[in-house]
Amino acid sequence: MIELKGKKAVILGGRTGLLGQTLTETLRKNGVITIPLSRNDFDPLEEQSLTAFFEREEPDFIFNTIAYTMVDQAEDDKNKAHLLNTTLPVILGRIAKKHEAKLIHFSTDFIFDGKNDSPYTEKDKTNPKSVYGATKLAGEEKLLAIGYENILIIRTAWLFGPYKTNFVQKILKFARERDSLSIVHDQTGSPTYTPDLSEYTVELLKSDANGIFNIVNSGKASWCELATEAINCAGINCLVNPVPTSSYPTKAARPSYSVLDTSKFTETTGVNPRPWVQALRDYLYNDLNNDL
Repeated sequence: MIELKGKKAVILGGRTGLLGQTLTETLRKNGVITIPLSRNDFDPLEEQSLTAFFEREEPDFIFNTIAYTMVDQAEDDKNKAHLLNTTLPVILGRIAKKHEAKLIHFSTDFIFDGKNDSPYTEKDKTNPKSVYGATKLAGEEKLLAIGYENILIIRTAWLFGPYKTNFVQKILKFARERDSLSIVHDQTGSPTYTPDLSEYTVELLKSDANGIFNIVNSGKASWCELATEAINCAGINCLVNPVPTSSYPTKAARPSYSVLDTSKFTETTGVNPRPWVQALRDYLYNDLNNDL
């Protein structure tokens, strides 16, 4: 087991990101010296200034939670999506290799086409159907091609949690304002609570894990099921109508099934991710308590 206390970590996206802020908090609780950054603190694509920064700080860990995540917009803004999702991870990989730091990079379920009928493992064939998915996959592949062993790539999905607006929070707002909502029922994935994702990431660090790992909460849900559970738990009187994806055409294709298998994570750490329903209750009753 790796002792984390006293280690130093730079978290890109740590000041403002949905995952980055929670990750910074979790690392601090584990005794890690944290340097959270936002895009206002640096130009993520200016390799020279990034290199100078890392030479000055000499971190043990570099966490990349930054991505171009506007899935539909990415179809028209391919260059920016490529720069943030592919170029930036490679720059960080080169810097990590040069300074012998560990790079932890977060990826997505969108690298799959959704045609599986059982949860995707780390070894399953990738086949992204969107620019977002393709640029994230290219980021993974180019990172691994650097030939540096100390890289950890974490694939995750459907994030909700404190500090920043997310799907669950938006749904609860709409549910208070309307008598009914129509939510897509034919896309199934792995809802994931950012504090759990952060804790499980730390478990992988302690285990000195490298390579690709899936980390999500256990269980699966459609967007409709996730919305219904959140609305019911919050005690809001709003009817949820299941509708097919075809009712809401989007520019980018979404995988219809992208549940992720976490067996490799459990085998490595001995930790079983808890059910998303349990995590959702924590989010509603602890993080959003004043807003319910």
